[in-house]
Amino acid sequence: MTDLSRRGLLAATAAGGSLFTVAGAQGQPAAQSPIRGKDGASILGPRNPAREAEDPFTLRPPRTDHGTMPNLKWSFADSHMRLEEGGWARQTTVRELPVSKAMAGVNMRLGAGVVREMHWHKEAEWAYMLKGRARITAVDAQGRTFADDVGEGDLWYFPSGIPHSIQGLSADGVDGCEFLLVFDDGGFSEDSTFLLTDWMAHTPRDILAKNFGLPESAFAGVPEKELYIFPGPTPGPLDADRMGGAGPVPEPFSHRMLAQAPLSLPGGSVRITDSSVFKASKTIAAALVELEPGGLRELHWHPNGDEWQFYIAGQGRMTVFGSESKARTFDYRAGDVGYVPFAMGHYIENTGTTPLTFLEMFRSPRYADISLRQWLALTPHALVAAHTHLNPADLDRLPGVKAPVLPG
Repeated sequence: MTDLSRRGLLAATAAGGSLFTVAGAQGQPAAQSPIRGKDGASILGPRNPAREAEDPFTLRPPRTDHGTMPNLKWSFADSHMRLEEGGWARQTTVRELPVSKAMAGVNMRLGAGVVREMHWHKEAEWAYMLKGRARITAVDAQGRTFADDVGEGDLWYFPSGIPHSIQGLSADGVDGCEFLLVFDDGGFSEDSTFLLTDWMAHTPRDILAKNFGLPESAFAGVPEKELYIFPGPTPGPLDADRMGGAGPVPEPFSHRMLAQAPLSLPGGSVRITDSSVFKASKTIAAALVELEPGGLRELHWHPNGDEWQFYIAGQGRMTVFGSESKARTFDYRAGDVGYVPFAMGHYIENTGTTPLTFLEMFRSPRYADISLRQWLALTPHALVAAHTHLNPADLDRLPGVKAPVLPG
């Protein structure tokens, strides 16, 4: 062992167990070892240093982690990428993340003019636009119509069974769009969507002719299999695609989430969008959270369902408490999915040097959370002190109002 590496090991031990690192090959991340003070030891066998570097709190969990918890993390980078002409799709469902029984997600990209073909689902579809712009259309059971152009930070929601379409637009130098879809069933599969072309390809031509009042020859060009994602004609003005029908849908299927005034606090901000402000969104509620470096999404839990998370930017960590002395810490980066089972306590901390932005989604019409700090502040302090051994004077200083995000 060289003097330099010996000094590094002694310094790490003296500091109480910083991750022991060994310089890797040029261009490769330094190898890290699961050493925490006197606990742990170096890894002698096969390893994946790049992956370990992304998950420092998995490799060396905090002392407070204990017991066995299900995996609560999946990266879209590990999902199968379905490539089509002009776009792609990848999904995270109960098959990729077994704990995710309440909700599933799809990440999709459409180039300018490229269409996610006309379709419908058994499940409701909630969406967040990540980049670019798209045109969305729908028709409800009463023949009422909907069309809108959506951009970054906008939402849409199509109830189960409502037929709809999505088409990428060219705007502001962006070729098309990318978006996140969330469905209110973890068993959802993008491959099980009801597609227009798939149905027509599997219906006898004479039935199609009778149904539409056209000669059979009119259907000679119907595709023999689904199109799914395909280049389409460039959309014209939005007003031209508002088809009228029995009038517009009574509750618009889109919402401008970023137009909502955020709850801004030291440490970050929160925007909450549920059926109280986005009337059409009956089964999915969401919050968009931004944490400054070192900021904390306070210790809390949700009394109304599981939480499905999507990390948009930055990096952070989350510890989930599952009762029975069980707790586990996970690292998250942009493109990762996080999951918190019903009522489990947790926090999210920004561990990076740039803002951490993520979505919280719930299979519920309304957003709800319970703050640990507020609970203690609003419970008789003598009782809280008997539990926690905190100084009653410190308890008296706790605010009785929620602070969803806290500074570092």
